[in-house]
Amino acid sequence: MNNQSDSSVTAEVVDSVAKRTSFFIDFWQNIDWNNLLSVGISKTIQIFFFILIFLLIKKVGNVFITRTFQNYRRKKHISLSRLDTLDNLTHNIYNAVLGFFLAYAILSEIGIPVGTLLAGAGVIGLAFSLGAQGFVSDIVNGFFILLEKQVDIGDVVTFTDITGTVVDVNLKTTTVKSFDGTLNFVPNRYITIVSNLSRENMRAQINIRLEADVDMIKVNSIIEQVNNRLVPLHPEITEEPINLGLMDIGDGLLAIRIHIFTLNGSQYAIQNTFFQEYVMALTKEGIVIPATPIKMTI
Repeated sequence: MNNQSDSSVTAEVVDSVAKRTSFFIDFWQNIDWNNLLSVGISKTIQIFFFILIFLLIKKVGNVFITRTFQNYRRKKHISLSRLDTLDNLTHNIYNAVLGFFLAYAILSEIGIPVGTLLAGAGVIGLAFSLGAQGFVSDIVNGFFILLEKQVDIGDVVTFTDITGTVVDVNLKTTTVKSFDGTLNFVPNRYITIVSNLSRENMRAQINIRLEADVDMIKVNSIIEQVNNRLVPLHPEITEEPINLGLMDIGDGLLAIRIHIFTLNGSQYAIQNTFFQEYVMALTKEGIVIPATPIKMTI
């Protein structure tokens, strides 16, 4: 009895495998390979054509945009940093739009119903609207940052606790490079207060420690001589240096204070150059500079 049962089960298994094998063989033999190969080659050529056209239009468009902004840069009274910002943003938007149309063309050629996908995307977008609030806030805030010209590429800015040079501005994020080289990607929704240090003339403040009994007439004369020699060499200085005289800088320390107004971005170099020249000139004339370091501020 057991042998008969085993034989019956084995026969059923063999029969099932034979039927499945027969099904796959019939399916494989019924495929119209000539038509499939023809359609595959045709669609591959068309997709290749779409990509070629995309690359050509992208190249021509980017060259046109670049040359257009180059022509604007030759004009006077045009902010170069503003042009850099708009140039970068225009390239990004142009490439994104072209990429969308390329994807649309390829999906349509493959046979994927793009219209249905877009309609479905609308429903999905509605479902995820609450989760996308941050993204929408980035776009809206970025739009107004660009519209109101709050920052441009190359500006030195402060966003809350981040200070550095703007290297990229777009609708989603603003990229700021700190002075130590750190690259900060700031979502636009977190930019609430913008302190732009590159829009107006900046002040370099120089404090030089002096003894209480110093000859101020001699000190002022030396400071004036340094100013007369260096100011003509630095066209970035917008106003003559202002000597505020001897001042109490706290903790019982005295210092002569000089203010120099410069074009934005030049204040640090001017401060270092003039401070060194003042100290060398005073020391050369026998004026004692106390060794206790002081803090220079901008």
